Amino acid sequence: MSTQDKDVVELLLEQHEHIRSLFAAVQSAKGATKQEKFEELRRFLAVHETAEELVTHPSARTAEGGNEVVDARLEEETESKKTLAELDGTSVDDPAFGAKFSELRSAVLAHAKAEEQHEFPLLRANNDERVLAKMAEAVRAAEAIAPTHPHPSAGSSMTTNLMAGPLASVIDRTRDAVKQAMS
Repeated sequence: MSTQDKDVVELLLEQHEHIRSLFAAVQSAKGATKQEKFEELRRFLAVHETAEELVTHPSARTAEGGNEVVDARLEEETESKKTLAELDGTSVDDPAFGAKFSELRSAVLAHAKAEEQHEFPLLRANNDERVLAKMAEAVRAAEAIAPTHPHPSAGSSMTTNLMAGPLASVIDRTRDAVKQAMS
């Protein structure tokens, strides 16, 4: 099954596995490769969370008990974004990196597990196959324009992402291009 054929839950489960593999890659890498893998992880997490905040969380809220589930996930995301923002721009060789990275890893993996156990079943129960497929398309569209760095001060709601996201995305993608050109 190609990525284009997946429904939103299948797509996000695949992305959660990719996140787990990126954490493992950062942990096992050394030097410049470790820094590159961390930058890839940072970018992927920022884009992934923005897409969830714009697409899946609003849908899950409409299910019975959805508000409580989504509020808990948003709280987790905000804390992870703060930790990721603290690591953003930090060298993997910095003595503080290891402990902060372990904190991020634990938080993100617990968050992914909570989504898989609590939020994804709400999405499946509350939406038919056609809607889940459309949501996957919406996630891919949101990821194409999402900010590539964490912005915890912007918040995690759909409204704040729609208001602040486009400007943050332009700034982030410009910063990424300049950094790449300079390296």
